[in-house]
Amino acid sequence: MKKLLYSVVLFSLAISLSAQTKKEKADQRLSGIDAKLQVLLSDWTVPGFAVAVVEKNKVLYAKGFGYRDYENKIPVTPNTLFAIGSCTKAFTSALLGQLRNENLVDFDKSPLAYLPELKFYNQDLDNLVTIRDMMCHRTGLPRHDMSWYIFPTDSRDSLMKRIRYMEPSAAVRQKYQYNNFMFMLQGLIAEKITGTSWEENIENRFFKPLGMANSIFTIDALEKSNDAALGYTLLKDSIIEKTDYYRIRAMSPAGSINSSVNDMSRWLIAWINNGKCEGKDILPPAYISEAISSQMVASAGLPQKNFPDRFFNNYGYGWDLTSYKGHYLVQHGGNIDGFSALTCFFPTDSIGIVVLVNQDGSSIPGIVRNIVADRMLKQKDFDWNKHYLNERDKARKSQKVAEVKSVSARIKGTSPSHKIKEYEGKYSNPGYGTIRITTSGDSIFALVPLKKFWLRHYHYDVFQPYEITQHGIDSTITGTLLFNFRTNNGGELESFSTNLEGGIRPIEFKRIEDDIKV
Repeated sequence: MKKLLYSVVLFSLAISLSAQTKKEKADQRLSGIDAKLQVLLSDWTVPGFAVAVVEKNKVLYAKGFGYRDYENKIPVTPNTLFAIGSCTKAFTSALLGQLRNENLVDFDKSPLAYLPELKFYNQDLDNLVTIRDMMCHRTGLPRHDMSWYIFPTDSRDSLMKRIRYMEPSAAVRQKYQYNNFMFMLQGLIAEKITGTSWEENIENRFFKPLGMANSIFTIDALEKSNDAALGYTLLKDSIIEKTDYYRIRAMSPAGSINSSVNDMSRWLIAWINNGKCEGKDILPPAYISEAISSQMVASAGLPQKNFPDRFFNNYGYGWDLTSYKGHYLVQHGGNIDGFSALTCFFPTDSIGIVVLVNQDGSSIPGIVRNIVADRMLKQKDFDWNKHYLNERDKARKSQKVAEVKSVSARIKGTSPSHKIKEYEGKYSNPGYGTIRITTSGDSIFALVPLKKFWLRHYHYDVFQPYEITQHGIDSTITGTLLFNFRTNNGGELESFSTNLEGGIRPIEFKRIEDDIKV
């Protein structure tokens, strides 16, 4: 009996030591990672970020770097809330995945079957577009993002009605074109089917069963949180500047979730473990298989000199799909005023990484992903920080060249055809909204709900907009956006067109009757 007991003890000890050794090996892969990541704060002039690493059904690493409140030096924690932007899209499509599993929606049906008020630009789109097309960005519609971004509304029905005026730039299923409106429609379809708001659906079907207790949807809730990151932008390539939160409002299903790396880790665990988290069935396995399979070719994704093992770049349902050093990578980024994000996982390796940053347009998510992935996948060490710094410098030089070309294209010695005061008025487009043109002295301004622009004379009746910020006129980024005013046969100014969307004709804003002051 003693011999048997002794054998059992030895066996148990062996198992314990084996498990401990495996845990130590897992931890060893990330040994010294803190120092590697800490240096990114100064190299990229970033206020703060948080990182979490998941393997199988466990969180191996979760840590905050820098500050969630840069001015008051309040540090980022693994529970700090960040806006995750378009990482929200995987939740929205997964909601439809659950509804399909309940036989409540058919991906191959027209969205008009669930939203009879919906109309597209032409009959081809009305007749051909399916829900599946909307889930993988192949409807033929380009982004048209300025419609919702500078003309916000709380009504999803209102946004839906704008779609009929939005010109496509390709045939259905011909070309991958990222489109936030199509994810807003997915959320709206779920609302019509369930009779419950998109937010309540996500809360009850994902947040609560996953234990994502801190994740929220609105800026009002974010402002009330005791561990929320403030948003920042990089001013003049060197100054960390606080920026206002952006209220995404009716476009919520495309990018409104605010979450932490601890909460998002639980979301990744469900995807890595075939839809399960802590024994709960969260996602239908059949849906997961489709969602992380190629539904649309996004770009060639060919091998490059620095990336010889890159083989494809496709899109599933709310997920980008590519390869990384011979490993299948599923990921999605997010970017909104003051914030950048990246959620990714390697399904065949059962590894997930989430990176959240409180600065918009940041390269930090991609750099951190690669540094961590190399460690977790036991790849040869590579200086990703140096690589991306070199790429940033090249991009800045290209931008300066583009600005010089824009200036050189101007025809000098021309002047507007009308007196400055005559450009005043309200100009409207049904797919976008109304822009008010005002004047002061010899200057013209364009007013939209959230922004104000100074229109600098370019040539003839063409003007170039410059945003007016709290620091004055922002002349550092000019871009190629132009306002081209037109007259009718009587010589009166009747409209202006502007290239808000590439690949299609400039968007026309027609002059409308102004309000009469009594």
